[in-house]
Amino acid sequence: MAKWTTAEIPDQRGRIAIVTGTGGLGLETALALARAGCDVTIAGRDPQKGAAAVSHIEHAIPGAAVRFGQLDLADLSSIASFAKQMESEKPRLDLLVNNAGVMLPPKRRTTSDGFELQLGTNYLGHFALTVRLKSLLAKGRDARVVSLSSLAANSGKIDFEDINAEKNYRPMAGYSQSKLACLMFALELEGRSRAAGWGFSRLAAHPGIARTDLVHNTLGRRSMAGLARTLFWFLLQPVSYGALPQLYAATSGQAEGGGYYGPDQFWETRGHPHPARIPPQALDSVARRRLWEVSQQMTGVAF
Repeated sequence: MAKWTTAEIPDQRGRIAIVTGTGGLGLETALALARAGCDVTIAGRDPQKGAAAVSHIEHAIPGAAVRFGQLDLADLSSIASFAKQMESEKPRLDLLVNNAGVMLPPKRRTTSDGFELQLGTNYLGHFALTVRLKSLLAKGRDARVVSLSSLAANSGKIDFEDINAEKNYRPMAGYSQSKLACLMFALELEGRSRAAGWGFSRLAAHPGIARTDLVHNTLGRRSMAGLARTLFWFLLQPVSYGALPQLYAATSGQAEGGGYYGPDQFWETRGHPHPARIPPQALDSVARRRLWEVSQQMTGVAF
């Protein structure tokens, strides 16, 4: 695969996108899509951060079609309200980038609905959002849903007996489980969408190791992980490179439904978009079907 960059993003004029996450990879993705002419809603919990993200994009791209939508992925009622608003405002949805997330809270925390925070935000929130937006996606043109996974998925395991980590909470195990679930959802949804004719493709991507503020925002700058992130910033690739795999999945004509994309160098930690290695546990069709059913039961929404 050639060294793909944002310069190769096809003309996105006339396309409508939602990107979750107002900073880091989400902001970089929304910026690139808006620059290509896409109508972008950047969705997040904090209105101040949302306004700053919109201002940043408008300053970089005068006349950009960009707006903020308030969405708390850790609250199922907020997801329902956001989806209802989008249905009232948009004729269709061509692209949904499920990007936002939290990482490694040292102590077990829960969402408004009682889910372990990482599972609830990174995975279950995006599961419910995708279900809620299904009718808009079905009207989309070459509609795509892109899930952000992680290299952490390689060591992940879906603990169906303690999926909410009520018995045993370990921060990294919880994060890895949530990111493996995102990848498994992408693979399962692609197969079901094809079989049922839902009219949209599902792809997944991971950023390698990117210089985002995810650790700072979750653990704080003075935590051990936060200090390491600050001091050793040069070991991480820039956010603009970290966003390339999901932008490739979202826009490239070469990206295939059910595909998984990540960086092409140094064990997929940095570089340009390339087909990523899918961990064996994500290919377990029985586990994927079970996760699908459990997710519908937990969120109370179904395809």
